[in-house]
Amino acid sequence: MSANNAIHVAVLGGDGIGPEVMAPALEILRKIEAKSGLSFRFTEAPAGANHYKETGKSMPDSTVRLCEEADAILLGACGLPSVRYPDNTEIAPQVELRFIFDLYAGVRPARLIPGVPSPIVGADQRGIDLVLIRESTEGLFASMGKGVVTHEDARETLVITRRTSERLFEFSFKLAERRKRRGRQGALACVDKANVFKAFAFFREIFDEAAQRHPDVKAEHLYVDACAANLVKRPWDFDVMVTENMFGDILSDLTAGLIGGMGMAPSADIGDRYAVFQPCHGTAPDIMGQGKANPTGMILSAAMMLDWLAGKHGIESAAEAAESIERAVDQAYGGGIKPMEFGGSNGTADIARAVLEAL
Repeated sequence: MSANNAIHVAVLGGDGIGPEVMAPALEILRKIEAKSGLSFRFTEAPAGANHYKETGKSMPDSTVRLCEEADAILLGACGLPSVRYPDNTEIAPQVELRFIFDLYAGVRPARLIPGVPSPIVGADQRGIDLVLIRESTEGLFASMGKGVVTHEDARETLVITRRTSERLFEFSFKLAERRKRRGRQGALACVDKANVFKAFAFFREIFDEAAQRHPDVKAEHLYVDACAANLVKRPWDFDVMVTENMFGDILSDLTAGLIGGMGMAPSADIGDRYAVFQPCHGTAPDIMGQGKANPTGMILSAAMMLDWLAGKHGIESAAEAAESIERAVDQAYGGGIKPMEFGGSNGTADIARAVLEAL
């Protein structure tokens, strides 16, 4: 952090509705700044499909340097269906940043907010409050751009390393311990397919080694198919889960669906030094510019950023600010806010205004 203690945030608005949901998140952070004594410096930079269309690069070197210098990175949704690399894959700076900055822990919280409908019967009474941690730099995604395709077949390679897995599990156990101190179960489940693949047996073996160092956390094993079924049947039984990259990519969309959809879901990609915070949803070009986008996932991602900064730099007021944003979101939805994806009439401005008033 800079000498004047201003928190420097790199702001990458992205594509489609990305800039539209970023604007209220920044407005809320400015209100937090006025109330908490925290000081922010926001620097905006390009990244995404539109930049690729103009320049042939997903983001310029200056954006990467900015992210390297900043205290944290806020990222809007990136990518457009109509803009592709020559191999027909999407423009995805969010994935590229994970590899550039070794952001191995993809943190995907799923908490059912009061007043938000869940497709799971009984969830509104029992509540859902879980975290999926997705390894974000290897697994099947280690093969990104390296797959081999012939006329007869196509092959991708899954990679799991001891170094990354050890750091991932240490992060996951510490998060479970922290949640236990806050009144949650203090349980961590390793989600894998160790009954079929040697790579996942290796993954589970490293998990069990880490479990020995964290006896206060209840360590569990789940096969990914059983995990998916149980998430739909009894999501309130889950606390923290940790899994490989592709499994986590799929399960994190499932858990978002449990709490009202992608518009409600925040996320973070965290490494030893750097972290990126972004909503789980896509760029939704079909509603771009219409004021319909739900900014809740982006707002809660900003709260996650504050919570991470509190731990990284020991800023107690940042943790308090994160909690105040979450309470304000709860209050806004408890007061009757209903986004358009739930059949309501409240768009981006309404939701942002309700959260700001609750603050």
